[in-house]
Amino acid sequence: MKFLLRLLPAAALAANVVLGFAVEESGLRIALSVVAGVTVLAAAAGLWALRCPRASRSAR
Repeated sequence: MKFLLRLLPAAALAANVVLGFAVEESGLRIALSVVAGVTVLAAAAGLWALRCPRASRSAR
């Protein structure tokens, strides 16, 4: 699961770059960029939620 959440931002970033060159300047380009950004944020939130608790936190 964590592997997919780490792979997803890289894939979204690559898709954003490719679509930036492939799609002409329009509302579609903006929408695709927003979707890629939301994908990266969702994957980051998922990784943050699945992080392992630190041993130092539990000792306090």
